[in-house]
Amino acid sequence: MRIRIADVTKQYVREGSLRTAADEPPALDHISLDIADGETVSVVGPSGCGKSTLLRLVAGLETADSGTVYYDEHDVADVPPQSRGIGMVFQDYALYPTMKGAGNLKYYFDVHRRTEEESRARAKEIADIMGVGFELLLGQQTTTLSGGEQQRVAIARCVVRDPTLFLMDEPIVNLDAKLRESTRMEMAKLLKRYGVTTMFVTHDQQEAVFMGDRIALLRAGRVVQVGSFDELYYSPANLFVASFFGSRPLTVLPATVADRAVHAGEVSWPLPAGLADRLAPGPVRVGVRPEAWRVAGAEPGQGAPMAVDRIESVPAERLTLAHGTVAGARATVVVPAGTTAEGLRLVPDWDAAAFFGADDEVALHTPGPPDFF
Repeated sequence: MRIRIADVTKQYVREGSLRTAADEPPALDHISLDIADGETVSVVGPSGCGKSTLLRLVAGLETADSGTVYYDEHDVADVPPQSRGIGMVFQDYALYPTMKGAGNLKYYFDVHRRTEEESRARAKEIADIMGVGFELLLGQQTTTLSGGEQQRVAIARCVVRDPTLFLMDEPIVNLDAKLRESTRMEMAKLLKRYGVTTMFVTHDQQEAVFMGDRIALLRAGRVVQVGSFDELYYSPANLFVASFFGSRPLTVLPATVADRAVHAGEVSWPLPAGLADRLAPGPVRVGVRPEAWRVAGAEPGQGAPMAVDRIESVPAERLTLAHGTVAGARATVVVPAGTTAEGLRLVPDWDAAAFFGADDEVALHTPGPPDFF
């Protein structure tokens, strides 16, 4: 099923407040988003950006002030949530506490007066998909299960209904790291097997990348950019997108482009000819990722000196990181093993650097995905 969200706005006004709707920023501000049949779109963004509100609106639990939500080109404004064919998974599990795991899975069939044989067969099919040990959970009271086990039952209860749309609101945020990884794998396997259209809401960028065919990044109730991880990481629409993605912070240098060079404070770096031709003279902000710095030679005039606060070894990633200041900006830099805090001089890799407007954050130049092959 295709989902189309067309120019949707949602505004809240706190009850008892003297402020009017015009005084409050909208929770959703003219959002448009298209999810193809069978596609999983991860909706990600900082807290309070409107992710959960958008999911609830698609589910029918909220009503838009303006705009339309379409299921396969049908306006569903007047269709109640229970009639939309959706399966929802929440971060708080929302299981029926008086029932065992099997009862939670069978409840849908009991309400819809399906046969016992159909209910049992469907539960067995889902148990096989959910993996080793799941059948043991079906015979236990849900209140005796761990958080990870409860979430497995909640996901299975969603799947057993054979929905045409999955809506998942941070479903594994409460699990520890190891359980989160294994549950994420199970969910990805389920989505791939059933090919059900899915909206997956999360604040975790790694989770968004793993689960989504595409990623929609929200900020203050607006969709900032939609695309694959490579598109958002290597071709960000603005500085916010570039800063949001990446396991380590982006270095942002206030600078000026002049005389075919970048001038940041007392530092000047000459630009490659092609890049110098593309960039107009004037103030900019330069974004450099930790892996996009190059260590220059020790001779005077080569590179910008880095005032290093700390050298960090990351054995799991076989990396050495230097933390400090370059050209007046905080920076984290991937450096060769054995690097010391003294005499470190850096040059941006201009093939991997991005340039943004000094005032409006709009991307002036982005490197695009690297050619790995």
